[in-house]
Amino acid sequence: MMGASFVSTVPSLLPLQAQVAPPSSSTSSSAAPVRPPAARPVAVRCKTENGFADGGEELSRRDVLKLVGASVGIELMASSGSFVESARAADLIQRRQRSEFLSNVRGTLFTAIKGNPDLIPSLLMLALNDAMTYDKASKSGGPNGSIRFSSEISRPENKGLSAAMNLLEEAKKEIDSYSKGGPMSYADLIQYAAQSALKATFLASAIRKCGGNEEKGGLLYTAYGSSGQWGLFDKQFGRSDTTEPDPEGRVPQWEKASVKEMKDKFSAIGFGPRQLAVMSLFLGPDQTATETLLAADPDVSPWVQKYQRSRETVSETDYEVDLITTLTKLSSLGQQINYEAYTYPVPRVDFSKLKL
Repeated sequence: MMGASFVSTVPSLLPLQAQVAPPSSSTSSSAAPVRPPAARPVAVRCKTENGFADGGEELSRRDVLKLVGASVGIELMASSGSFVESARAADLIQRRQRSEFLSNVRGTLFTAIKGNPDLIPSLLMLALNDAMTYDKASKSGGPNGSIRFSSEISRPENKGLSAAMNLLEEAKKEIDSYSKGGPMSYADLIQYAAQSALKATFLASAIRKCGGNEEKGGLLYTAYGSSGQWGLFDKQFGRSDTTEPDPEGRVPQWEKASVKEMKDKFSAIGFGPRQLAVMSLFLGPDQTATETLLAADPDVSPWVQKYQRSRETVSETDYEVDLITTLTKLSSLGQQINYEAYTYPVPRVDFSKLKL
């Protein structure tokens, strides 16, 4: 027995060609206008065991569903245009808000560090030790601001870092006073302070190469320095603070650690000899002494020599770029970045109340 599981009659979905009257030598106005033929109904049938039923144009149910789906999709895209434009505008506003806030933060940190250059090594180690609590197996710890707690910053590996933390506490008061999108997290503050401290060392190096001339050193750093390499680091703005100290025993005492212990710790967070060598500035106040120790290891020594040679060049490209890349990765270990952090609603303008 032959039967159809889906039979309906719908207007023809096939395109209609308009019928145009052929040219005629007659200009009589009595000629009736030519109209396109009326839409013919199409019998839409599901395929059966014996094929389609006789007569009509044969469209399968799948064909009809495809055509209907395409029509609905076009309608949805047309109606969603305003939503897409609104979302795009909101995203641009948030990016601008975050960019302006970060620019102000940099200004505050630059001023604080310029007045306390002796704290630069401590600010770098503060950021390193806050991040080094990251545990790859449990996905816990990392640059989450836990080092701000008195029970953590008083640990042996953090000896001497309290002054740097106090400096950031004061800077945070100023930052929070002008923030329109809520207080800045300690996790962000500590890492961006390290960025500012690192930029200060790059600038100081450029000034030394210009015989101490600050203006020429500034021009040298602007022209040949690594300012353009911070893009990814700056996007990672929106870390969250932890509510408790990280577990003890995760961070070595760098000044007492052997090179093997340093290598093991860096390996545990996914770094190797190259990253250890380039981070020598973060491992203590005397970079030369740290590099002398690292150079005794055959795995680390080639990288130490590479970065020493790079620092002797005008641009220091290899050293600065690799250091920025390493800090960028280190400062995001285990963190979920909130890309809407520090944004705020923009008040709407009531144009009806404007006097024109």
